[in-house]
Amino acid sequence: MTTLVLIPARMASARLPGKPLADIAGLPMIVHVARRAAQTGLGRVVVATDTVEIADSVAAHGFEAVMTRADHESGSDRIFEALTALDPHGQVDTVVNIQGDLPTLDPAIVSAALRPFEDPAVDIATLGVEIVREEEKTNPAVVKIVGSPLSASRMRALYFTRATAPWGEGPLYHHVGLYAYRRAALERFVALGPSCLEGREKLEQLRALEAGMRIDVEIVNSVPLGVDTPADLERARTILSS
Repeated sequence: MTTLVLIPARMASARLPGKPLADIAGLPMIVHVARRAAQTGLGRVVVATDTVEIADSVAAHGFEAVMTRADHESGSDRIFEALTALDPHGQVDTVVNIQGDLPTLDPAIVSAALRPFEDPAVDIATLGVEIVREEEKTNPAVVKIVGSPLSASRMRALYFTRATAPWGEGPLYHHVGLYAYRRAALERFVALGPSCLEGREKLEQLRALEAGMRIDVEIVNSVPLGVDTPADLERARTILSS
């Protein structure tokens, strides 16, 4: 299996503009993410961006970047453009999409995201973590997975929601927004139009489920810190400076 790791990054952010180049312990955030992606050893790592300054910074630190259009509506659209530019002859089997705002990402959990592909019926693989903090169970910013268990560490996703679900006794799972796509699945996904439930929940992955695509979830033990606000950035600086 030939794997390409892509990191979409853009300067525009409502809550933290310019965050890919925010300094964390002496390095731009996007470089921290690229380093951790490289540590997975899964394959070629490329930052996909619409901003020359990001591409230049990535290259200056020894990593690869590819320019993409500025008008993409989602990170999936951006990584698909990058895939077709980097691999026009279709040699890549699997694409891993790592968000560019995860500077403390554990490389081990990236590798875990590929395990569901042991089943050839799986189109898209992703990660989940059992929720242990009570406040997260009702927090709409924490996306929950409703899934059917396949084993102690894996489930088949039936739905993703910002509501507290499923109802009743049992664990709840926090969705980690890191995806692995089979190439054909990514091609199909980006060709689909936005779906009804995707628009209602503001969750892109529901487009795949509504189209009948299969998403399996590997359960891991840690949630990477996503940097969306100045407070998140300060927390990342504290973690990576220690």
